[in-house]
Amino acid sequence: MNVQLRNSSSPRTYYLTEEQQALADQAHRFFFSEFHHLNAQMDETDNLPPSVFPKLGAMGYLGLNVSPEYGGAGLDFTSACVITEELSHASAAIGLSHVAHDNLCVNNIYRNANDVLRRKYLPGLCNGTMIGALGLTEPGAGSDALGSMRTTAKGDGDHYILNGSKIYITNGPIADVVLVYAKTSPEKGAKGISAFIVETDTPGFKVAQKLNKMGFRGSPTGELVFEDCRVPAKNMVGKPDGGVAVTMSGLDLERAIVCFNATGISRRALQISIDYAKTRQQFGKPIASFQMVQAMLAEMYTEIEAARSLALHTAAMCEGLEEGEGGRGEIHKLTAAAIFKAAAATSFVLDRAVQIHGGSGYMRNTEVNRLYRTGRVLEVGAGTQEVRKLIISGELLKN
Repeated sequence: MNVQLRNSSSPRTYYLTEEQQALADQAHRFFFSEFHHLNAQMDETDNLPPSVFPKLGAMGYLGLNVSPEYGGAGLDFTSACVITEELSHASAAIGLSHVAHDNLCVNNIYRNANDVLRRKYLPGLCNGTMIGALGLTEPGAGSDALGSMRTTAKGDGDHYILNGSKIYITNGPIADVVLVYAKTSPEKGAKGISAFIVETDTPGFKVAQKLNKMGFRGSPTGELVFEDCRVPAKNMVGKPDGGVAVTMSGLDLERAIVCFNATGISRRALQISIDYAKTRQQFGKPIASFQMVQAMLAEMYTEIEAARSLALHTAAMCEGLEEGEGGRGEIHKLTAAAIFKAAAATSFVLDRAVQIHGGSGYMRNTEVNRLYRTGRVLEVGAGTQEVRKLIISGELLKN
């Protein structure tokens, strides 16, 4: 463990303040100590140990951007990003569950809900006694999540009745609270969507199935179903039919922070590839002495540094993103570009990492194999690479 910590500490960069770098270093040590050894077990069982969220909460790693008034850490967005990177470096699966909880659910509630809802839900979500998720994607609505949404919420007195389903929901099988998007005015299309906080013990809510994934195993993903699920009208987040603003602003922040899930994974892949190349002997010497292996390591490093620099620049641009902002303009283009680069770089790095490991990299029980299976979804989740390019080009061609 001491060797790994010395060789793999959070890389220094001029993008970070001394305080942010200290946070990253502290997070690196804690996450490797507490979580890295769980990865093989989680990959085998696809279960998240119940101790994880309480530990994260006790150490102040939940509600990273939430004010201490509501139980959060009160950190800036860049600090949240580098902590996310270090968590993903130690455990990709826990890093994903953390982002789904802390960014997609908690931060959206904090940014958009009224004070009553904040005080009701945020303390538990910040101390780890409650787990959050976001319910947006549907079986027939992925890249076109808003336009093709079929889940409806019909007013019924002081409640809304939700009917529909959501799929590929990270933390869905274990969540206590889900921030759900549904059409309150279907005739308005994407402009008729509202957001609701749904407690998962509400009658009419059920987890239809836990999905069997190729990677990120240990971060539970599920299909959620709403059958005449009665949700109090007071649990609406934002204004009626105002879900698009909540969604788009949140999606830009999601893209920005998921970059750091990617760089955390790719940094780990590079480190174990360096270690393997130094120790694996062929033709009487370590394969690290072969120029073609050296070339692969150099290319991996360069891709990571390029992606990480763009990600840190993007995180800085996301600081102070106001409620209702996002989903358009420079920040929309930049976050799409950052996640496009981070995902592509991670795929490149993981491919080379398996190549360096040779036959052992093809074995399912190795760490590099686990990372390879995990990283592939980064080019699909949070918007596909193709959609990301459409966003970038669309903004470039405006006016």
